[in-house]
Amino acid sequence: MEQKVFWYCPLKKLIKYPSKEQWAELLKRPALNTENLFDTVRAIINKVRAEGDKAVLEYEAAFDKVTLSSLAVTTEEIKKADELVSDELKAAISLAKRNIETFHSSQRFVGKKVETMNGVTCWQKAVGIEKVGLYIPGGTAPLFSTVLMLAVPAKIAGCKEIVLCTPPDKNGNIHPAILFAAQLAGVSKIFKAGGVQAIAAMAYGTESVPKVYKIFGPGNQYVTAAKQLVSLRDVAIDMPAGPSEVEVLADASASPVFVAADLLSQAEHGIDSQAMLITTSEKLQMEVMEEVERQLAKLPRREIAAKSLENSKLILVKDMDEALELTNAYAPEHLIVETENYMEVAERVTNAGSVFLGSLTPESAGDYASGTNHTLPTNGYAKAYSGVSLDSFIRKITFQEILPEGMKAIGPAIEEMAANELLDAHKNAVTVRLSSLK
Repeated sequence: MEQKVFWYCPLKKLIKYPSKEQWAELLKRPALNTENLFDTVRAIINKVRAEGDKAVLEYEAAFDKVTLSSLAVTTEEIKKADELVSDELKAAISLAKRNIETFHSSQRFVGKKVETMNGVTCWQKAVGIEKVGLYIPGGTAPLFSTVLMLAVPAKIAGCKEIVLCTPPDKNGNIHPAILFAAQLAGVSKIFKAGGVQAIAAMAYGTESVPKVYKIFGPGNQYVTAAKQLVSLRDVAIDMPAGPSEVEVLADASASPVFVAADLLSQAEHGIDSQAMLITTSEKLQMEVMEEVERQLAKLPRREIAAKSLENSKLILVKDMDEALELTNAYAPEHLIVETENYMEVAERVTNAGSVFLGSLTPESAGDYASGTNHTLPTNGYAKAYSGVSLDSFIRKITFQEILPEGMKAIGPAIEEMAANELLDAHKNAVTVRLSSLK
């Protein structure tokens, strides 16, 4: 007779009808305090900046426990990786790449020339950032999907050099699916480097790793701290980042099996992930708790998921108005709306990174293959930041042209404004031109 294994589920935080005074406490994320890491991280950055490849190789030995003779991935290694990836996975990665390409290509900027007044024309042109760096974490899972999410829009944007850094395993190899995805998506150069040393190498350049103008990609708290530090004056970054999170907004029509599966798919990311349910149904709240417990016991990564669930909450509110107000206050990275009238509800969402509508749209779809980008603002930053898009990889340069009739029309207003700001040279730059037109 098969012995039944019971798995302790820490998701016991059933919160019923919280008052508004409790919201701030309820919506707290797992703390990500990168400031206390700054001294450690700064020391690594400075060493890489001073010593280049030598320092990166030393840190790879110290942190990733691997002895490397060089950082660059060779053509032979990429060819070998191609042979090691199954046809089924290649087909899945290729499908995802096509969908990501289709969605991000639709975001191409078309600048229009605008005549603000007769003889005064202004316009914008979109230009790809010439050199971008992509960081792909190692950790507990090979994130080849993130390669696609970053490299595909970079390629569409016209970035001339796409540099990728990712930590190797203890044998000095990079997961073949990461190499396959990188090759497929058009990455220019791949390097075996992880953590702070990888961020520093891309920010300042080494003998092997080119210096880039903007760094993208998720990572642990050390990587986050490194990105914050190098962005102070030396290189741009995609966005502030913290642990991943999901909220499910549901009513009585939602499936507890689906909701539990969605919460757990987030929880298995890492121990500091957060999964939230906000619902108008007490029955659903109870059923989801039971279902999470049942599904958790079957997960290979249940230890990670169980730890993450300690940060998670199931919140019951009185109606959909309150549910939406609480949701917009939380500003989740991922928001799944499983309600009867989900399109109407979606119209009222103002703060979220990416929204998944209806019972058949799990977060996993956006994580992998629907076409939307999975690099999204966390930690409430969705109130002010967008997720990665084509725009993340381009700059918009403005142009203007003033003809004689334009200068005659606009010049006197510029003179008046400059004089009142006591900037006489500004005024004179217009006066001399107006004089030439008499």
